[in-house]
Amino acid sequence: MRTSRIANFYKLNLDERIRLVKEFSGLSDEEAEVLRSSRGLKLEDANRMIENVVGAFSIPVGIAVNFLINGKDYLIPMAIEEPSVVAAASNAARIAREGGGFHTSSTEPIMTAQVQLVGVEDPSRARTEILSRKGEILKIANDCDPVLLSVGGGAKDLEVRLIDSEMGQMVITHLLVDTRDAMGANVVNTMAEAVAPKIREIAAGGTVYLRIISNLSVHRLARSWAVFPSQVLGGEDVVDGILYAHAFAVADPYRCATHNKGIMNGVVAVTQATGNDTRAIEAGAHAYAASKGGYAPLTCWEKNRQGDLVGSIEIPAAAGIIGGATRHPQAKVNLKILGVKTSRELGEVLAAVGLAQNLAALRALATVGIQRGHMSLHARNIAVMAGAEGELVDRVAEIIVRERKIRVDRAREVLEKMLARK
Repeated sequence: MRTSRIANFYKLNLDERIRLVKEFSGLSDEEAEVLRSSRGLKLEDANRMIENVVGAFSIPVGIAVNFLINGKDYLIPMAIEEPSVVAAASNAARIAREGGGFHTSSTEPIMTAQVQLVGVEDPSRARTEILSRKGEILKIANDCDPVLLSVGGGAKDLEVRLIDSEMGQMVITHLLVDTRDAMGANVVNTMAEAVAPKIREIAAGGTVYLRIISNLSVHRLARSWAVFPSQVLGGEDVVDGILYAHAFAVADPYRCATHNKGIMNGVVAVTQATGNDTRAIEAGAHAYAASKGGYAPLTCWEKNRQGDLVGSIEIPAAAGIIGGATRHPQAKVNLKILGVKTSRELGEVLAAVGLAQNLAALRALATVGIQRGHMSLHARNIAVMAGAEGELVDRVAEIIVRERKIRVDRAREVLEKMLARK
């Protein structure tokens, strides 16, 4: 039986981990080699992606294990340089399995294009006229991409907002586009540019300026919830500590910013591993957190009648499985490992990982503190910076963690003593 519940995955060597991932995901030898080589992107391909290319930058890809989402097992690729994130997500997913795993839902993959019209003589009348001729505008948009239309996507609806600004009142038309399994920025921007002249004509004047996607994708949401059994978490005191931590984030934006950053550690790591736009996901999430009159946590934590902890999350999930950098060789392999079939499923995975990441952080903060696990992993980086290699990395790290002197100078002293005894 295929399962993501892999005990002591972190204790396996690299070859054993890759073998397990290959078997779980059905990777070919060539795909497994992409993981092993860490040279997934050729420089000639990089040169086509951005300007002024001189090289490529690699960051680690780890696998979060133990995830059970809607009854399906997932191995979750996460591309991130920060220690403890992958381990924390895996541990939280293990706890969630005891309560039945993660449950998710999502909305249709609707993205918003904005067309900005200014200098309109009668904005209210313009709004009414634009809405009355929605059919014409949608047809112009859909003529831009017959292929998207043929698979059930395309422009679906319009919204028109009147916005007061320091430059005067603006008529902002929102074109709502179902982008199916793509993130959709290119097609949405193309449609916005195509409909802009017609909108100006209908409004009987004014000037069109911006015609661009909005990354506040309130129509493309992913949700997840899970029960974390009190006994597995560590008891009633731990549950209460997490609830107090959540209440702190609700009450204080200084704390809330870090609360949400912890969520995005997981969300962005999966976004990056799958070749999606991390900046769009990050901007959308934080804007959504501030969209109801104040900056708020993306998660909610409560205690049920049994005393168990129940967590939920709702985030914009503008991520796709086709187009853009999802063509990156490493991203293609990571998407195969993940095994998602639609952009909506990917969004739901992002939500589950974000919830897991938040649980892990709050549990650590409410108990031993965030530093114990984090600094244990960070100590290995310090040991490497001090010049340690091979097995000496772990030996130096163990000593500086035990001493609670996780500094390069102390790591160098420890290393020098080890080398002198050889």
